[in-house]
Amino acid sequence: MSENPSQVLVPAAELRTFSAALLEKGGLSAEHARTTADVFVWAAQRGVDSHGIARVPAYLDLLAKGVANARPEMAIASTTPAAAVLDADRAPGPVALSAAADEAVRRARQTGTATVGVRRTVHTGAIGYYVSKIAEQGLIGIGFVAGMPNMAYTGVKGAAVATSPLAVAVPARDHAPLLLDMATATIALGRIRQAKASGTPLPEGAAATEDGTPTTDPDKAVLPLPLGGAKGSGMSLAFELLTSVLVGAPIFSAFHSDDPAGRKHRQNALLMALDPAAFGDADAFTTDVDTTLATLKDLPVADGADGVFYPGERSALVADERGARGIPVTPKLWRELTERAGQLGVPLPDAADRAL
Repeated sequence: MSENPSQVLVPAAELRTFSAALLEKGGLSAEHARTTADVFVWAAQRGVDSHGIARVPAYLDLLAKGVANARPEMAIASTTPAAAVLDADRAPGPVALSAAADEAVRRARQTGTATVGVRRTVHTGAIGYYVSKIAEQGLIGIGFVAGMPNMAYTGVKGAAVATSPLAVAVPARDHAPLLLDMATATIALGRIRQAKASGTPLPEGAAATEDGTPTTDPDKAVLPLPLGGAKGSGMSLAFELLTSVLVGAPIFSAFHSDDPAGRKHRQNALLMALDPAAFGDADAFTTDVDTTLATLKDLPVADGADGVFYPGERSALVADERGARGIPVTPKLWRELTERAGQLGVPLPDAADRAL
């Protein structure tokens, strides 16, 4: 393929196959490679490029360094039908959380609601993927993740808590599902890196220096600030309790201890599945979800707004567009993927030379 300064367009199916082949060469089983690639391509197709195939090189490094376990022996423990804990054995997050989502759905079909905690995984990827998979089964999906401290906490100097996300997916009848997927930080770390590269000032109240002093200078910014100040701080700490502490694998206290092992990368998660049929009429529920979403979209549009949208609606539209046209890949990322493919002996996608 000749070098092109513009972005490369690759069909989602080809990108999924290509990414899975790279990950399999990186050590994952064929099944786990496909699962992980599906999470990345899902995010990329919805426009969440920070969690898309840009993660493939990073995961190859995690596998090569042994941070992620290429051949995990995951185990599920449970003392009650409605709850379980999946020990991931340092499996990549997409592998562990996909298994946890399936387990939550299976149990919720029997018990009405089910919760599955995930212990000792490595980088979960886009958490919206897992709750969306639950919603595809007609159930409500709720998820929380806790990770390594990389965000400021109100009143604390330096990194204190994680940019821990939450996600909620609610199935509808005729509309795209509602999908709320958000971090507890005002701005993503990737946005700080982008601003640093372009020299663009950061928004007020979005980032801080290493000691926690707020700054708009991208060259000085190191930490994202919590969303809503104390509110985001509190949510992140709560998610640490609901995930890490609940499954017996604290991250926060270990990170801030004197034990060097406390700074070893790891994440924990909690996924919940709620069956609308356990609360009443499932068909009436999805009908009322549609009515609620339609009511929102019929409200008067504010001056200067380009419309009224519910969470997940615009990313679903992006997914449709990219599904039809292909997923754009930046030249820099494509060069890196091409280099990795050459090193691992993986052929490039057939349509990789289609450019925007």
